[in-house]
Amino acid sequence: MLFRKNQYLYFVKRIQRAMSPEDIALQMTPGIGVKSAVHLLECFGSAARIFAATEEELTGRAALRPEAARQIVRRKGFPAAERELEHCRRNGLTAVASTDPQYPALLRETPDYPHVLYIKGDAEALTARCIAVVGTRDATPYGQHMCNRLIEGLAERVPGLCIVSGLAFGIDAAAHRAALAAGVRTVAVLANPLPGVTPAQHAGLARDILDHGGALVTELPSQTKQNGSFYLARNRIIAALGAGCVVVESPDSGGSLVTAHCADSYDRTVMAVPGRATDRNSAGTNHLIRNRKAQLVLTAGDIVRELMWDLGPDPATLRPKVPTPELTPDEAGLLGCFRTNDPVTTEHLAGASGLDPGTLATLLVGLELAGAVRQLPGNRYMKL
Repeated sequence: MLFRKNQYLYFVKRIQRAMSPEDIALQMTPGIGVKSAVHLLECFGSAARIFAATEEELTGRAALRPEAARQIVRRKGFPAAERELEHCRRNGLTAVASTDPQYPALLRETPDYPHVLYIKGDAEALTARCIAVVGTRDATPYGQHMCNRLIEGLAERVPGLCIVSGLAFGIDAAAHRAALAAGVRTVAVLANPLPGVTPAQHAGLARDILDHGGALVTELPSQTKQNGSFYLARNRIIAALGAGCVVVESPDSGGSLVTAHCADSYDRTVMAVPGRATDRNSAGTNHLIRNRKAQLVLTAGDIVRELMWDLGPDPATLRPKVPTPELTPDEAGLLGCFRTNDPVTTEHLAGASGLDPGTLATLLVGLELAGAVRQLPGNRYMKL
């Protein structure tokens, strides 16, 4: 018990050193938005100096509107800032200002960075070698398979890797889960105040992220009322944290394309996984590639090359080849019924092969053991 108490006291002291009321008060001052805060910090260097300035200095040196300058001089944001610091202490959150060394350097490079980030988990995950992976909420088995394949490959090749995404349904959740399965850290950027999690169905996934050294991040203080526009603002943080942004699957509109646009505007490398021309969920990624807004990637090696990371030879080329199990003639014949990589039902396979249900089930088990197919929910199978 004493050890836990000492841990708690150390954690509280760390918050107090890392974050001053002035930093949060700047965010809480009426009339001061994200870009206004960035401008003021450029003019004065720190939140403490901003609040030490006179109204004349604020309106003259920073060209601030008189009413906004008066709000700063009157320290209108301080009561809310004190409440926010107490909220952080109660809920185990770390508040990091853009002037702190723990603040992610890549995010600070952008013109609209949030001055304060609220973090639950390991703040150091945000300064790792980050890659953003995003996509549609309505992910297909193909999209999920490609997401798993890319992140598994990156985990093998990239030391200190961290996958950044938005904890949404579909590809975002698949990216977080693939990172956890591959043993690498992952960061979820949320469009809601902490310690809450949206969507609530992903609270368990959020706990897994924290348990494995990752972090949950938001720019929103606890008293923020939920607003749908926060999702678009959240996407710029996802884009900014990564050295590159990979869009795995997207229709011709949606949040993942907004993230890709933000990444491009921040001079990040934008990459996309292609899909079939007739697939609605690949329309956005295909357009990005066709319009030269994104580089086509098929493997983790493609991503490493696009980011120009010098990581040495691909471990896959150094590993001894594992012999592929030989298929029986009947298994090979059934495998030929998989005309594409799309999932097919057992009913379709029975009709295409003419096999009875018992024989079909036996051969499918053999193909699974050979690593030739994978079973999906709903009695569907996909060729690997």
